[in-house]
Amino acid sequence: MFIDQAKVSVKGGSGGRGCQSFYRDKNNRKGIPSGGNAGDGGDVIIRADRNLYTLLDFKYNRHFFAKNGAHGSGKNKTGRSAENIIIRVPLGTLVKDAQSGYVLRDLKIDQEEVLIARGGKGGLGNRHHREATDGVPGEEKELILDLKLIAQVGVVGFPNAGKSTLVQAVSSAKTKIAAYPFTTLAPVLGVVKQQGNFTFTIADIPGLIAGSSEGKGLGDKFLRHLERTELLVHLVDMAGFEGRDPLSDYRTIIKELRNYNSDLATKPQIIAANKMDLSGAAENLQKFKQAVKKKVFPISALQEEGLEELIVAIGKRLSAHRS
Repeated sequence: MFIDQAKVSVKGGSGGRGCQSFYRDKNNRKGIPSGGNAGDGGDVIIRADRNLYTLLDFKYNRHFFAKNGAHGSGKNKTGRSAENIIIRVPLGTLVKDAQSGYVLRDLKIDQEEVLIARGGKGGLGNRHHREATDGVPGEEKELILDLKLIAQVGVVGFPNAGKSTLVQAVSSAKTKIAAYPFTTLAPVLGVVKQQGNFTFTIADIPGLIAGSSEGKGLGDKFLRHLERTELLVHLVDMAGFEGRDPLSDYRTIIKELRNYNSDLATKPQIIAANKMDLSGAAENLQKFKQAVKKKVFPISALQEEGLEELIVAIGKRLSAHRS
């Protein structure tokens, strides 16, 4: 199950209590202060992990409380500090304050960390003061974890345009493929390896329809996963599934991207004409190219035809974008 938003509660551990103790012997009837310091409470740390792809772990486990520091004891013995809690999240997770919505950290790098709730300092024993002191309470926060996938390339298009088939053909991703709309109900990430050790990540975004930017179909829930991409591959069913018009589908997707976020419509884009192995596709392609007046890559994701040229073009566009 793909979960891309979660609300969690975090609390740093409180510091332990300092010890009030006196050492007495036959030479020190009044007693010498010997109370030890207390240990610090544990911190709560959020760490990005490239091996995670969903916030599913937070569907049922939403409370992360670090342990308190141990109390000090007599004979100047210091209490043990509590261990930190590490919360692992996928790359691309925004850590937000639940009340204000303010972004505390955008975790984009593997193993990047943010100390989100600091544990309290332990109290001092009376060996430092006349009176021992209590520990400081740990920080407590309500957070929103908001995952936006990090992929260089996002594949967009109508349901059944062949996005899942394309991503599976060019990468190691395992996607569900069937001949009915909305087969893909969550984004799927794959890694494409080219010659010369050039690699890029590609995301299969669930199919868009007219009104997606307003919540229709699968809605705008997944459109936000396109915001971090460097390049879009616009996949068009050139055979016209169920009598659809390829040019109309293309223009509808462009409109929905623009309505959701104007920046999406201006991202670098490669047009791929899929299902060229089916009848009617060749004729539709000629009309389509005359109308859009842009470079179009004819492919058949199912037959794995034309994919090498498409991948090379994607690699070149990504290299140009980064330089």
